[in-house]
Amino acid sequence: MVKDGIFLGHNISENGLEVDRAKVDVISKLPHSTTVKGVMSFLGHAGFYRRFIQDFSKIARPMTHLLEKETPFVFSKDYIDAFETLKKKLTKASILVVPDWNLPFKLMCDVSNFAIGAVLGKRKTKHF
Repeated sequence: MVKDGIFLGHNISENGLEVDRAKVDVISKLPHSTTVKGVMSFLGHAGFYRRFIQDFSKIARPMTHLLEKETPFVFSKDYIDAFETLKKKLTKASILVVPDWNLPFKLMCDVSNFAIGAVLGKRKTKHF
């Protein structure tokens, strides 16, 4: 019987769902993008794993700001920090587990001027 496998870019095992390490290793070795197309490509690849990165939209904001119309395409320290933070968080992504349907769910929401997020979780111990 198969214990784990790669399916649609995710490693599925008895522990849960996690990122495909081979794909994340490629992303982690990328230099920061110098073109609009490069930024879009990186955000597309990293965004595929956004469910594994807490505050993905907040972290990626300096990068998405470069893609807005009539915004000068100038690299700032914020852009490079966001790029490096996303790469680092991808390499340390958590494992998503299947919920215990016998425990109650908790919904936690957050919103800001440029992002919205929600987490549906369960309390197994003192922590979510």
